[in-house]
Amino acid sequence: MKKLLLSLSLLISATAMADNTLLQDFNTPFGTVPFDSINNSQYEEAIDAGIAKALQGVEAICNQRSVPDFENTIVALERNGKDLERALSVFFNLLSANSDDEMMEISLRVSPKLSDYSTSIALNERLWQRIKQVYDNRDKFNLSDEDKMLLQTTYDSFALNGANLQGDDRETYRALSAELSELTTKFGQNVLKELNTYEIWLNEEDLAGLPADIVAQAAADASEKGRDGEYLFTLQQPTYVAVLKYSDRPDLRERFYRLYNSRNTKGEYSNMENMKRIAELRRQIANLLGSETFAGHHLKRTMAETPANVYDLLDRLRDAYMPAMKKEMAELTQFASDTEGRPVEIKPWDYSYYANKLKNAKYSYDEEELRPYFPLDNVIDGVFGLATKLYGLTFTPNDSIQVYHPDVKAFEVRNPDGSLVGILYTDFFPRASKRPGAWMTSFREQYIDENGINVRPLVSIVMNFTKPTAEKPSLLTPYEVETFLHEFGHALHGLLADTRYSSLSGTNVYHDFVELPSQFNENYLTEKEFLDGFARHYITGDTIPQELVDKIVRSSQFGAAYACIRQLGFGYTDMAWHDAKQPIDDAVALERNATEQVKVFEPVDDMIFSPTFSHIFAGGYAAGYYGYKWAEVLDADAFAKFKETGIFDKKTADEFRDNILTRGGTENPAKLYRQFRGQDPSVDALLIRDGIKEEPSINASINKD
Repeated sequence: MKKLLLSLSLLISATAMADNTLLQDFNTPFGTVPFDSINNSQYEEAIDAGIAKALQGVEAICNQRSVPDFENTIVALERNGKDLERALSVFFNLLSANSDDEMMEISLRVSPKLSDYSTSIALNERLWQRIKQVYDNRDKFNLSDEDKMLLQTTYDSFALNGANLQGDDRETYRALSAELSELTTKFGQNVLKELNTYEIWLNEEDLAGLPADIVAQAAADASEKGRDGEYLFTLQQPTYVAVLKYSDRPDLRERFYRLYNSRNTKGEYSNMENMKRIAELRRQIANLLGSETFAGHHLKRTMAETPANVYDLLDRLRDAYMPAMKKEMAELTQFASDTEGRPVEIKPWDYSYYANKLKNAKYSYDEEELRPYFPLDNVIDGVFGLATKLYGLTFTPNDSIQVYHPDVKAFEVRNPDGSLVGILYTDFFPRASKRPGAWMTSFREQYIDENGINVRPLVSIVMNFTKPTAEKPSLLTPYEVETFLHEFGHALHGLLADTRYSSLSGTNVYHDFVELPSQFNENYLTEKEFLDGFARHYITGDTIPQELVDKIVRSSQFGAAYACIRQLGFGYTDMAWHDAKQPIDDAVALERNATEQVKVFEPVDDMIFSPTFSHIFAGGYAAGYYGYKWAEVLDADAFAKFKETGIFDKKTADEFRDNILTRGGTENPAKLYRQFRGQDPSVDALLIRDGIKEEPSINASINKD
């Protein structure tokens, strides 16, 4: 380790360090990130310096002569490495939201360094012995519940990351971890890089059925490239979804589907070998640490606890939803055949098209019909207003806070008494420098520092909504409003955090609990009382008509079984990759076998989704994708309490805030949920909400505690 410290120190020039913004406390409003003074040349230098300083801090903890106790070992380790955290939070957040080729190259260089740093700490025998001594004597310390959780998570983190390994096993673990870090980074970069290579040029005759907003954006993009009269389409999510849902051209839908679903399967950006190696590295690491599979290893610190409990949830939902899904598909096939005047076999690229038409026929409902009532500015007011009604929060734009792109805005978030809750950044529109999808992240977690100051969080929500044009503002579909509500739920979890330790703050909870606040928020989309507060036509200013609200409510169950079965397919596939007991040779066969029991369509050639499955291969959801459905059970059950007391009931909202949103990972989530709900969660509320059951059955708990 001393050699590593020396080599890192030699890399860093004292003069350069003095000019590096990332190596200094930010002298800005609320300690926000001074993006304007940060450039790519600073990242690697700051990360190197942060690693060196953090390792020195670990050495200082280990070299103490005092007997190990909670403060001088566990809390000292918790507070160590703040300079590194500052640099990493800026770099990796922007790597997803505002990246370029140089940043991607930097990430490839620093990933092995970060892996080696993490491994060096995890395998530091002197540090482990101090932690173990504190843990073994924990009953002798006067610890709060949060202190106990920090001690437990610290101990578990080391134990589950190789601290008990001896001899050659330690070096094997180090090598496997370094390779895994590099490959997961490469996987995510390949997904983004290939997505940005697609340019699909269409002419006027190709546009039948497509929404005017999408066509206008495609025309503008083509014009920027000097090709007026043509239309430039990409595979970015808003465009791809619109083509499959609205294009009257089955050949065009098929073309887009095949392009989208064959990404990263061949060529320069192929992930076919990367994902097999990632899965194998994880399996080998789990074996080293005493577990037969990675899923068995990972799930030890989740609400599910074991692969068997994950399969139990997936299987119960499969059994409940498959019959309903088959009925949905039979109805859809008959509708398509009647529409076309001939027998129709629905292909995967046809589902969204005919489902949208059937929804419209049954409910006279088309998402495009509702776009005019959801201009983004109004939706912002409505979504922020939800937090005002529930928790008394206010959101005030602050232009003095620097942002990392002109599309981004910063808001001060405050409590009813005027005290600062945190800073919220919003980033809504797609661009080549941003990865697809939607997410919430933090530039700084909430915590209480050594001086007793409650350091408030810097939270960001990032999405990819349809951009405004010269003629129209950004108009959202109900699905996009739901996405906003979802990410905002995560943001509230981060913003309202009130814990002593940053590692237990906000969304730093068990993976299968983290989606509860986000998915809980989605329930408000079908509540008239909520929609009436902000959904107004962007031209006339008229409130959304009652009949359209009724259509949203009535159609909320449309396709629910199909949507659930699709998610279960992702969950089973994730488990197949990570509960494997042997190396995986055939990725196509693995995915086919995993999804067979929830298959909706016959497979198309060798197309699989795993090579683009960033959640499990480049994100934090390996052996954890089931968590979306787990949390969906929780959110439906939680919202059932609000339905009983009133969707804006202050007492219920206070209970949700105090037991769920502020507590982070300070206690077992099963206990926190019971404190809010007064009982264990039941699957019944979800089945009722989705129209699978009309009456609640005997309570079926999804957890054992």
